[in-house]
Amino acid sequence: MTKNSLYLTFGLVFSTLSRLAAAQQEKVEEVLVWGRQADRNDDALSASEGLVGYSDFSTRPMLRVGDLVEVIPGMIATQHSGSGKANQYFLRGFNLDHGTDFAAFVDGAPANQRSHGHGHGYLDLNFIIPETVEHVSYSKGPYAVDRGDFAIAGSSSIKTYDQFELPFVNLTVGSYEYARISGGASTNVFSGDLLFAGEAQSYNGPWVLDEDLQKYSALAKYTKNYVQHRLQIVLNGYHSAWASTDQIPMRAVEEGYLTFTENGLERVFLPRRGNIDPDLGGETTRASAAATLQSGRMNLSAYAIHYDFDLFSNFTYFLSDPIRGDQFEQVDNRLTFGGAGEYNFVRSVGGLKLENRFGGEFRHDDVGEIGLFPTQRRKRIGVKRNDSVSIDSVAGFVESTVYWRPRLRMTLGTRVDHMKYRVRESFIAENVGRGGDTIVSPKVTLAWSATDDVELYVNYGAGFHSNDVRGAVINIDPNTKRAADKTPPLVRGHGAEIGVRATSLAGLNLTAAGFWVDLDSELVFVGDAGGTERNDSTRRLGVEAEALWRVTDWLTLDTSVTWVKGRFLDAPAGRNRIPNAFENTLSAGATWTASNNLSMTVRLRHLGPAPLTEDNAVRSDPTTTVNLRLEKRLGSFKLGLDILNLLDSKDNDISYFYESRLPNEGRRIGSARWQRLKSAKNSNSDLAGNRTFPHLQPLPTPPPGIEDIHFHPLEPRMVRFTISTYF
Repeated sequence: MTKNSLYLTFGLVFSTLSRLAAAQQEKVEEVLVWGRQADRNDDALSASEGLVGYSDFSTRPMLRVGDLVEVIPGMIATQHSGSGKANQYFLRGFNLDHGTDFAAFVDGAPANQRSHGHGHGYLDLNFIIPETVEHVSYSKGPYAVDRGDFAIAGSSSIKTYDQFELPFVNLTVGSYEYARISGGASTNVFSGDLLFAGEAQSYNGPWVLDEDLQKYSALAKYTKNYVQHRLQIVLNGYHSAWASTDQIPMRAVEEGYLTFTENGLERVFLPRRGNIDPDLGGETTRASAAATLQSGRMNLSAYAIHYDFDLFSNFTYFLSDPIRGDQFEQVDNRLTFGGAGEYNFVRSVGGLKLENRFGGEFRHDDVGEIGLFPTQRRKRIGVKRNDSVSIDSVAGFVESTVYWRPRLRMTLGTRVDHMKYRVRESFIAENVGRGGDTIVSPKVTLAWSATDDVELYVNYGAGFHSNDVRGAVINIDPNTKRAADKTPPLVRGHGAEIGVRATSLAGLNLTAAGFWVDLDSELVFVGDAGGTERNDSTRRLGVEAEALWRVTDWLTLDTSVTWVKGRFLDAPAGRNRIPNAFENTLSAGATWTASNNLSMTVRLRHLGPAPLTEDNAVRSDPTTTVNLRLEKRLGSFKLGLDILNLLDSKDNDISYFYESRLPNEGRRIGSARWQRLKSAKNSNSDLAGNRTFPHLQPLPTPPPGIEDIHFHPLEPRMVRFTISTYF
């Protein structure tokens, strides 16, 4: 769909809806139900778990779909590339990259991708239509027995609506050619509820290079209630394509770099929203089906996901290849299917009440192609990795909660995970192999209700994350062509916390926790390089607090704050900082709802500084943003105005510190040589149009790269206007 056709669709749909809505006489009332006010005492496993209802995030101004995770207190979502790529996530001092150490599920199906072409644990939530989300439940730490791989820092479960109260259509236009249409409706089919929703979105963004995002999502959900059973089937479809402006080096902005222009070789200063390589971007397609069956105390689920991913990136520019550049393509094509089952029952033993549950799950990933290819202008010029992988995992768990006293309970659980894997084919024959591993994860919780409104918790749990299985069988490093060290397929983590939850205190809900998390190793497979990176074991100590206060029926305030100290355990004191382990976060918001159906929400998000190097010599600057949403209900219409980055902050969305080389960096060109180059450029159209300058031959020893801060700036202040109608 082109932009013109999208705008035309907007106009036609809006015109039709306006006439339909004008004919309606019934006034639509809106009631906000704040999910976080649900009383979790006598139910929660820890102080740091919770549930966020639709009203909590429907009033939030959101820049992108990934911001949904920020309803989890202390969690931050950033972006260093195009809108179609998975966000980068941060929680409890963990740089979760694109998903490692944080597990997410949507309608019961896992969203993380194992052994992904771009990054292990890749968590792309862009297929979600925000208006369809009913609630987000979350837990932090490795304490939940039904959460396995990746669930060390935490996990979340996103549930979509079974039915909409009213059919709706939303039309949004905004700054930088932002355009979006979404809608949904429910109907009764065969004595069940059929829900369907869809969205289309285009966006160019504030970048020098148009992002040209084209995104389409669809959801269909059927729910059938029987006398003792409940059956649900969910279908998702998603496709997006985009151009990327990745992070850029600070020196290119502050000092400039040499490049050919119409006037010859000149020093160019890169704009903050500029790019080095204009040929980056990607494309993602996802289709899934999931089914759940609830029957009494038994729950069963199954899912199947088809996924296709293609991404072009260039983070080091001309460091590895001074002639053609370091652009590369990452490919991932897979089919994932699996299922889970759980049974709950209550028993009385020796006069003590026991609530028990046991269950299991299985998952199979058939990755037909997972590849890494050097490219130039999106054309492959070689192969670094090209593999075919299969991963099978099974798990079982058992948990029992015993009530020692009416106000004192203990929960004991154990989880066992077994994984088998095989690299079936590889571009480097020596890197074919297979293996397996098993890990046991005990959990324990002690909860005491001091009063009807105050509950105290002590938690301990062991968990794990898997590593890319290619690193578990690797023999030859694809970069050096030398022997490579293998990585363990499953890595253990331990966590504990002490927390308190206070509810219904004059409309004020409070939670606070102190926690530690140890990770045996942060060994990861680096998809960008096609090899493994070895990191030491780590420890994170921190405290966090959250408050939600319904001051009156028309004013709600909330805030959450986190402070974390993260260190490598086996490194010397002066070199034990964990890069990108953010030390503090703060979020706060106020929602005001007037009696005339007018509401306003203001939200502040602060991401504190972080070390960018192990010796703490280079640090990132803090990032602070403020967003505003205004909404007005007019009968069956609702008007919305979002002002994102209200104060037009010039902070960075994300920063890194590493080595790179810009075009012609480290070369010396004398005047005579310059005249020859200029003559060759003017007389050779191929050379004149080649941005990688093949006529500038490298020195006998290529110049070294330069270590520098590489950053992706926040998007500037932007305005988005939404008109919604309900039937």
